[in-house]
Amino acid sequence: MKDTFYISHGSPTLSIDDSLPARHFLKSFRQKVLPEKPKAILIISGHWETSEPSVNAVSGPSETIYDFYGFPDRMYRLKYPAPGAPELADRVKQLLLGSGFGSVHVDKKRGLDHGAWVPLMLMYPDADIPVCQLSVQTNEDAAHHYRLGQALTPLKDDGVLIVGSGAATHNLRKIDRGSGDAVAPWADEFDTWIKDALLEGRYDDVNDYEKKAPHAKVAHPWPDHFYPLHVAMGAAGENTRGELVHHSWSYGTLSYASYKFTEKP
Repeated sequence: MKDTFYISHGSPTLSIDDSLPARHFLKSFRQKVLPEKPKAILIISGHWETSEPSVNAVSGPSETIYDFYGFPDRMYRLKYPAPGAPELADRVKQLLLGSGFGSVHVDKKRGLDHGAWVPLMLMYPDADIPVCQLSVQTNEDAAHHYRLGQALTPLKDDGVLIVGSGAATHNLRKIDRGSGDAVAPWADEFDTWIKDALLEGRYDDVNDYEKKAPHAKVAHPWPDHFYPLHVAMGAAGENTRGELVHHSWSYGTLSYASYKFTEKP
């Protein structure tokens, strides 16, 4: 498994709303983006925040966590019972400890939150690939998460697909449901800056995005949905760059930009 990915999962309605282009992108992922079937999946979701790196190590089917409120009833009936991946969780722990991370927590009960199961349900609907989830630490910075990813690079040689799941822009207070096709200038400028930096392989700039990217604090008032990108970016390894594999917008401010991190040509 040579590439890593960052998926913008946007709204939980991605699970049911066929009008979203990102939904169709994810449903075509196996055919158009990554035909190779992973042996296991490590997913980093912006919806699991902990003070120290944590992995889930579930034996048997994973619980589907409905960590969203006020959505259509049928969304709460969706299930994604992918098998847990306790062996992968242990491997992640050992890699992180061996790279200088002082403590790694293993959670043997936690299932998959919607930042994990919604995109995976579309990408791998058979739910037959073992899944391990890794948390983000919003008390730390982007460089911390990049280093997390760097420590996990060897997993690619084991056939593990590493996916960061978040949102390229994520300011829910700025959502404009009446925007039509218009994109807010601040969102477009931030999204474009990130795209250019990733395509050019300027990872140091992306790690320092709060200072260098335009409107960084507007695009991400809280970094939970952006840090998964840094993990995927770090895990890609040396001499790599981002490649835009999908781009669409919702509500004028919510970017569904998704990236593959791959070797430079």
